[in-house]
Amino acid sequence: MRIQFDRHTLERAEERGTSEEEIRDVINTGFPVPAKYGRMGRAKIFDFRQNRHGTYYEQKRVEVFYAMERDVVITVTVYVFYGKWEG
Repeated sequence: MRIQFDRHTLERAEERGTSEEEIRDVINTGFPVPAKYGRMGRAKIFDFRQNRHGTYYEQKRVEVFYAMERDVVITVTVYVFYGKWEG
């Protein structure tokens, strides 16, 4: 399955603290999350153990929303949340 990255997704990834590599990982191995407008969503929790904007966070949750066109995943956007989630 090929992944096509929308420019908007890559811009949001940089702003929000994730990477193209993590986005690929989420799409390939993450768990499904609800999405609107006929899109699909997947999320994954990563160990973070770093400071971000002056606050220490144990983990980050990356959520990717995308559309499918035949066998191509077209990213729409990515969200990143920082905190601690239970297993």
